[in-house]
Amino acid sequence: MRLALLQLNVSDDPVANLAVTRDYLAQAAQGGAEFALTPEVTNCLSASRSWQQQVLQMQEDDLTLAALQEDAKALGLWVLIGSLALQTGDAAGRFANRSFMIDPDGQIAGQYDKIHMFDVEVSPEETYRESDGFRPGTKASVVRTPFGTVGQSICYDVRFAYLYRALAQAGADILTVPAAFSPVTGAAHWEVLLRARAIETGCFVVAPAQTGVHENHRGKTRKTYGHSMVIAPWGEVLADAGTEPGVTFVDIDVSDVSQARSRVPALTHDREFDRPK
Repeated sequence: MRLALLQLNVSDDPVANLAVTRDYLAQAAQGGAEFALTPEVTNCLSASRSWQQQVLQMQEDDLTLAALQEDAKALGLWVLIGSLALQTGDAAGRFANRSFMIDPDGQIAGQYDKIHMFDVEVSPEETYRESDGFRPGTKASVVRTPFGTVGQSICYDVRFAYLYRALAQAGADILTVPAAFSPVTGAAHWEVLLRARAIETGCFVVAPAQTGVHENHRGKTRKTYGHSMVIAPWGEVLADAGTEPGVTFVDIDVSDVSQARSRVPALTHDREFDRPK
């Protein structure tokens, strides 16, 4: 099966971002992809809550979701929209960071709200409080497709191994990790975390990413790490897209999942234990 990872450099303008994403999606179809994946916050990357309140929409009104559903149907593609930032009607005014799996009929086959919020202080100059603006999800998601079962996650989730073990034990063959990773943590941790999740579960890990310096009309400038990756179930890096925006194609054989798990059947070796106090 051929995958296409769309590596984006989005701004805080959803309309401008959509035009680029649709162009890349057309390139993915022309290149023979069956499954195309976009990164986290495909529609809008912004650190300004007031700006987000102006430009973000409810799911039923979101222009990016509607357009990519149309494109999936027109192009005959499975499309993972890595995530969209969406209005929710939350009493505290918080948004959703929501991933969508779209089938070739343009229908939503699965959706997932990011569970783990990126509340960190990478350095005194680089601090994030995702939970101030986004409400965390509470439910994991797998989507069954003709080419295998796909487990959904988003970015900071990658540091929580128990989520991926649960997805794999629920049948996932492919784990998706769309991201907008910090350059500092990306350089230190991105590849090793993705490889670890693949090795622990015997899954393919597919991680489309945001990259570069992101233009913002309001709020501080954001930078992201890039390096969209595909990792094989045995831990090999099959693709690294570097730091330029564009489309990366990767051919995978999902039967490699069963081969890796037969060699090291760790998913069947769980044991109960008493936690330390």
